[in-house]
Amino acid sequence: MSFIDRYSRQLLFPGIGPEGQRKLAQARVVVVGCGATGTCVSSLLARAGVGYLRIIDRDYVEPSNLQRQVLFDEADAAESVPKAIAAARKIAAFNSEIKVEAQVADLTPENIEVLLGQTDLILDATDNFETRYLVNDYAVKYKKPWIYAAAVASYAVTMNVIPGETACLSCMFPTQPEGALETCDTAGILNSAVNLIGSIQATEAIKFLVGARDKLRRTLLSFDVWSNESAEIAAGRPRAGCPTCDKQEFPHLSGERRPQITLCGRDSVQIHERNRPVDFSAISARLLPHGPVKHNAFVLKFWREPYEITLFPDGRAIIKGTTDTAVARSLYARYVGN
Repeated sequence: MSFIDRYSRQLLFPGIGPEGQRKLAQARVVVVGCGATGTCVSSLLARAGVGYLRIIDRDYVEPSNLQRQVLFDEADAAESVPKAIAAARKIAAFNSEIKVEAQVADLTPENIEVLLGQTDLILDATDNFETRYLVNDYAVKYKKPWIYAAAVASYAVTMNVIPGETACLSCMFPTQPEGALETCDTAGILNSAVNLIGSIQATEAIKFLVGARDKLRRTLLSFDVWSNESAEIAAGRPRAGCPTCDKQEFPHLSGERRPQITLCGRDSVQIHERNRPVDFSAISARLLPHGPVKHNAFVLKFWREPYEITLFPDGRAIIKGTTDTAVARSLYARYVGN
């Protein structure tokens, strides 16, 4: 398939044209998170011809994902394939001419420079503010543009961040939200809200990558697809006194505000045990007398009622069935080891 044939309809659009298409082919984009928003924006950018996508995600595919996460299928859920791996496989099936790098990892202060480095643009598709503030610290410090996007229930929101030019996340939200926040697990989510915000995020990314900086939106945009309510808040300039933009303080990047054990939704606790290689065959044999266990090359799952332990090759684990970090740590120590 020729370059012109594949992108003929996009080449006709005057905002892109042949020169813009060449710029997309040379662009390098990293997508942080590969759930609903991440699969949507990754699919759109891959189909648009962005030459290199790095997809980072710590999770695996489950049946409940299939309602809205467009790069996965029932086989992925049945095999608990890591989302980044499954997404890369699907993209290769419809555009083998671009490069997709799958990173099954949790973005942390320790690995952020490696995982976000050597790219032109960062796209937020995460599900928590902890990671977003970490991305914001990195982006502002290294003057790397990123696009914030989120969706829950029928509500979606997005904002472009161009360090030194626009407001950053800390400008708009000086402190991290506290207390009980709505999540997809508690409030549900409409796939139409995800696809709306993913489409807007992808369009803004394409504008940036082809050099149409004057067309970039410089507001915090929110829209509720159920009530049809929308709002825009000016975000065209950094806020005076912003601890990140103005004072150049990066507490999230230094790891000051990151717990070693973090809740990750779905009645689960994530345990960070990085750089601890796990032999799935050996640990499967050890766990089998205690409950059902299965594994593939990417993930091991072990069931000890009422808990489910998902173990990754680097030692990281997700303990499902509790939100008590002490219980999760105890289960990890008992079945995986200290």
